[in-house]
Order: sequence, then C-alpha cells, then structure tokens
Amino acid sequence: MSRFESSRFARNPQVMNANVLKAACEALGWKYSIQNNILLVTEIGIGSNFYGEFALKLDVLTNEVTYNTFYMPNALEKVEELKDMFQVLNAEYSKNALISEFEKAGFAYRSNFDFTPTEEEKFSFYMEAKSYDPLEDEPFASIKFTILKDGTIVTDSDYLPNDVNEKAHEAMDILEQHLGNKRVMTKKPVPAKYASKMKPRRIINIEQNI
Repeated sequence: MSRFESSRFARNPQVMNANVLKAACEALGWKYSIQNNILLVTEIGIGSNFYGEFALKLDVLTNEVTYNTFYMPNALEKVEELKDMFQVLNAEYSKNALISEFEKAGFAYRSNFDFTPTEEEKFSFYMEAKSYDPLEDEPFASIKFTILKDGTIVTDSDYLPNDVNEKAHEAMDILEQHLGNKRVMTKKPVPAKYASKMKPRRIINIEQNI
C-alpha cells in the first residue's frame, strides 16, 4: 500500500535514465550515438581517442550502463564528472516525472512552503487528491515527496482513502519503470480507527481469452 508508510526509490548507480544521460552528455560536450537500442558515448572532449571503442555504453531498454575505463583517459575523473552532471539533471527529471505521473492519476501539486533546500535534499512538495467514495468521511489525502541530490525520491504518507491509494500505487508503479529504480517501503503503525476502512489493493490481471 501507499498509505501509512515511508518509501524510497533506491537509486542503482549502474542504472541511468537514457534521456537524462543524453542531456548530461550534451551539457558536458560529449558525443553519443544510438544503434540498436544501445547508446554509445564515443567522445568525451577534445583529444579523446578510444581507437574505435566506446567510453560508455547504455542499454536503452534496461537503462543499464557500462563504463569502458580501460580506454578512458583520466577514467575516474571523467566518470565522476558525468555522475555529477547526471545527478543535477536527474533530480530535476525525477521531480518532473513524478509530478507528471501523479497529475495523470488525478493528483494536484502543492508546494511545501516550510522546505529549505539543502546539499542533500533539493526539492520537497505534496501531491494531493480527493476521494470520490460517497461513504468516505476523510476524502482529502496528501503524500509528501522529497527529492535528494542524486534524484532519489523519498515518500511519506498517512491515511489515504481506498480509491486514492489505488491511484497512488498506479503512479508509483509507472515511476519505477521510468526511473529504473525499485521502491523500498517501510510501514508505519496503523491507528485502530483506520484498520476497518483500509481495503487491500485491487490487483487487475488482464488476460486474453482464446
């Protein structure tokens, strides 16, 4: 469930969103090409020579990245340079992707006016929605989101009506696919007054009858 829990889209350093990686390369002046769903970075600045090899390879379908440090001059320095640029862009990408998917699910954005950005935490805001269940006596719901410097998404929620919880889960499932990061959930204690109101998440299986 998305209610009474905190969660984190734990970032895998071996996974980079292809669109963010392309933007990072363009910002650094690195050249890349895409062939058969493989993104190849072939130049990382003036004087780079990989003798027909690549500096970095990313599978566009899985977002898994491979560094070719054997041929990369100042390999560790260049990898860190790319990661730093990727993180800056990835934090913004995570924020925009999250807001977009939750708005599609019927949520509205609300600023966190108490939030001050830090070195570690770059953005914080709420996504809110209203239940349309006529029997729901607490129809308004809110989920707090914090975006860390590397694009990691952290969530925090309390009670969500059943229909709002369904929509939140659907949006988070799509985000997992977009970001290539699994969501790790930590449950909170559920107050007794809510135990009878919370239905299990509806699982929809679409099967084609032959």
